[in-house]
Amino acid sequence: MFENFLINAITSLPGIVIAMVIHEWAHARVAYALGDYTPKLMGRLTLNPAAHVDPIGLLMLFFVHFGWAKPVQINLNNFENPRRADILVSLAGPFANFITAFVTLLVMVALIKFGFPMTEGMQAVLSTIMIINVNFGIFNLIPIPPLDGFHVLRNLLPYEMAEKLEALERYSFLILIVILMTPVISIIFVPMQRFVLTIFYGIAGIFI
Repeated sequence: MFENFLINAITSLPGIVIAMVIHEWAHARVAYALGDYTPKLMGRLTLNPAAHVDPIGLLMLFFVHFGWAKPVQINLNNFENPRRADILVSLAGPFANFITAFVTLLVMVALIKFGFPMTEGMQAVLSTIMIINVNFGIFNLIPIPPLDGFHVLRNLLPYEMAEKLEALERYSFLILIVILMTPVISIIFVPMQRFVLTIFYGIAGIFI
């Protein structure tokens, strides 16, 4: 059993680290591009894993399949249009994960098409990088606090409704636990994962 865990950990580690780093870097990069220098001052405009990976959050992902990276801090007062900027910064992370997943798929397609010898381990690692990034993107788009989807929903609502929604943030950890322990996550997650992967495979199939 420990051997299986070790193999799974070795296979998953690159995908988890890449997903975390790309996700948080994208938040920081878009915030900086829109006029907020906070991420730069905090050293988040880098692809160095040390700047983004939370060791405890990483371990939690391995053991309970739920974890976190170091959140990118932004100052909404630095944006000309705070609501629009918050939406764009929030969407940047998940979409960076989707792009990473698709690029990984294209790499696998190219390796197969040009007859590059792929070991079983290499294929497992690349496939896992793709799946984990798709999962990161979908999960963070769920509109519950403190996920990115919540920020998007809050900024799309009228101010009065947004203020009421913000009251849920104090219960964010409890809400996440309930969601993860019920079939709700599967009802949302599985169809979305299939939808995204179907699109990716369909586009990649053009190049095969």
